[in-house]
Amino acid sequence: MTPRAPLAVLAGATATHGTGRDGDIPLPRLPGFVESAFSPLVYEVAARCLTERPGGGGSRTAVVLASLMGDTTTADLASRRVVSGRVHNPLLFMQATANSVLGHLSREFGITGQMFSLSTLDDPVTELLAMADLLLEDPELDQVLVVGVELGGGERWAAVHRELAAGDGRAVPDLPASAALAAAVLLGRPPAGADPGSGTPLTIRSTETCAGERSAAAPHSGSIQGLFDLAAAHRRLRRDGERDETESHAHQ
Repeated sequence: MTPRAPLAVLAGATATHGTGRDGDIPLPRLPGFVESAFSPLVYEVAARCLTERPGGGGSRTAVVLASLMGDTTTADLASRRVVSGRVHNPLLFMQATANSVLGHLSREFGITGQMFSLSTLDDPVTELLAMADLLLEDPELDQVLVVGVELGGGERWAAVHRELAAGDGRAVPDLPASAALAAAVLLGRPPAGADPGSGTPLTIRSTETCAGERSAAAPHSGSIQGLFDLAAAHRRLRRDGERDETESHAHQ
């Protein structure tokens, strides 16, 4: 059996909100989505990826979203409203479903390829890469957008993470309740005979997080740090390629 070609990182984007760390951004506005940072940040990083690469969307693109517990902010808010006897808000039910933002994304960018949401107790980045690797066997697909999102949360969120940490020995996430992190990477196959030098997309295997580096265990359940690492590696490669090209022109 012929081994699959490695994946190529075609574009990458990250965004954080409310973490208290350098680089936090104001929460983007997303029509139809309120209260939670989940969908706005997913849309933000996905849109950056798709607009970074010409023709990033379209029918030959698939999307896979990974999140351990989904939009817990919205789910908890809806539950509190019901328990307090307030009228149920159907908008909260809609946006608590992770696929809702993928539907919005598909309309904006004309994506008609497959769309999936997944949750895993294992490293979500490894799962995302494996899913993209499998999807790209479809000759009707050119690229797969993988997205990971993490939220901080309240007592229920903390209790779940404490229980998971007791079972697998991983840490409990150190995130404020209002925190949100998202990362997206656009993946494809490198073209046959691609020059491995400057300007070539970063290539990875489905069990790796960066070129030539084996995926390490996630620091905590649901961590998307591996996607942040991939996006950072892609930025470095692009920056180095642009620098090499500038230096080449300067010496001509």
